[in-house]
Amino acid sequence: MPTSPFGYARKLIKSGAAKLNGAQATADNLLSLHDTVTLKESAATAAQLTPVRPELDILYEDGHVLIANKPPGLPMHRTAEFEDNLVDYGQAYMIQRATPCKLYPVNRLDRGTSGTVIMAKSSSSAAIYGRQVKETGLDKLYLALVWGTPESSGVIKEALDGKESETRYKILLAGENCSLLAVTPISGRMHQIRRHLSSIGRPVVGDKRYGGGDLPELSGFALHSFRTTFALAESGELTVCAPLSDELLNLCERRGIGQNTLLETVYKLALQEEP
Repeated sequence: MPTSPFGYARKLIKSGAAKLNGAQATADNLLSLHDTVTLKESAATAAQLTPVRPELDILYEDGHVLIANKPPGLPMHRTAEFEDNLVDYGQAYMIQRATPCKLYPVNRLDRGTSGTVIMAKSSSSAAIYGRQVKETGLDKLYLALVWGTPESSGVIKEALDGKESETRYKILLAGENCSLLAVTPISGRMHQIRRHLSSIGRPVVGDKRYGGGDLPELSGFALHSFRTTFALAESGELTVCAPLSDELLNLCERRGIGQNTLLETVYKLALQEEP
């Protein structure tokens, strides 16, 4: 329902018109593969349905911010005259939905990284959330597929650009000459995760800049911003999780990490449980 108002789905859930696997749903239910969502038939809902999936994958939205799942290989901003980028996609979607606004990225991801990006809907909201990120940072968990097998867990404290930097990681699953890691950046230096993992000889798969090689089947590289927690101005703490891209899922499968095992592990991470 790409043209529906951002509160429409929540309204359907609250009224009992939306069910999850045949049971009553709540707005906080976390969906997983093979779940079935059903909507009570109505003329209003039918009018909102379309077979065309919007280019913008919205994970959360309210009157102040929009959180999207950025695809790998897509830049945040236009870096060439006619280049596709996330901000333009977002603003075009807002116009299509008849809720036009200018979007301001609160956090940024490298072109090759996929996952959660927060965009404010006004300059005043951008200032509020930008200050929050600067003062307290974002609680972020990344998934990284790296070459080889590092220690089962570790802390990397190599300084970057002359500044103290810290990255923590833990192996989730092992594949063929590769490992899927849960990675938490404690500081926020440029390319920190990529540089730190490369510094211990375990570069991100497909990250040719830092020794991870060039995989033509990847639009970017195997690094995904999976879980982000931050404080909303009006309603308190929010945790948002970004589904993995098909590229990353297929790459893990080819490297011996089965999709069902991977999704079970990631689901526990989403619930902030020990995988």
